Amino acid sequence: MDGTDPQKPGDEAPPGTPGSGENLCRRCGGSGKIGAETCPDCSGTGKVTTGVGGG
Repeated sequence: MDGTDPQKPGDEAPPGTPGSGENLCRRCGGSGKIGAETCPDCSGTGKVTTGVGGG
């Protein structure tokens, strides 16, 4: 890649994509964990990259 963070399963777009932003992971609520396990959507970061705005 180009030196940016790798895309996580819950990301809608690769980090740094124009028109996207970092948000809390919906699956784990931003904790990075589901029970005692690492959240598979955000890879334990608690954050995912999603599209913003639009229209």
